[in-house]
Amino acid sequence: MIRRLILLLVFAFATASMADDGLRVAHVDSKLIFDGYKGTKKAQEEYDRQVAKWEQQANLLQKELAAIKEKIDKQLLMLSDEKRRELEADYKKKDTELKNFIDRVYGRNGELISENEKISGPIIQLIRKAVNEIALQEGYDMVVDRATGSVLFWKKENDLTQKVLDYLNNR
Repeated sequence: MIRRLILLLVFAFATASMADDGLRVAHVDSKLIFDGYKGTKKAQEEYDRQVAKWEQQANLLQKELAAIKEKIDKQLLMLSDEKRRELEADYKKKDTELKNFIDRVYGRNGELISENEKISGPIIQLIRKAVNEIALQEGYDMVVDRATGSVLFWKKENDLTQKVLDYLNNR
């Protein structure tokens, strides 16, 4: 917390001292741009479709696991030892399959994270490119992102957020 405050103060003083040299600083809100960009909505729909497929697969595996458990519970007294062991082995196999699926898709380095990065990565690159182009066209030396929370003050007239959004949505 203190480290972040010190960093912000250093940034503020550095910006103030550079302002004497004619440094032009603008700001954007990358979250507003990301959320307002038309391409994001299409990518979100694609991502949601993939997540729905994974949820269907997980639900199917859970139903299969529950069906085996129910069969074991209902027929426990009528099953031979061999049949009971066979059903318990099926249950363990299905349980392992479900756990592996959940880890593969939803785990730390799972497909869910990879899919999110695959879909959002190009949009983020496009936003950065648009910010760079507009900042260069308008003669800004630096553009700060308000979404990171590191800006203490900004002038409304230096806000490039809407210009970046318009640029992206009119391509």
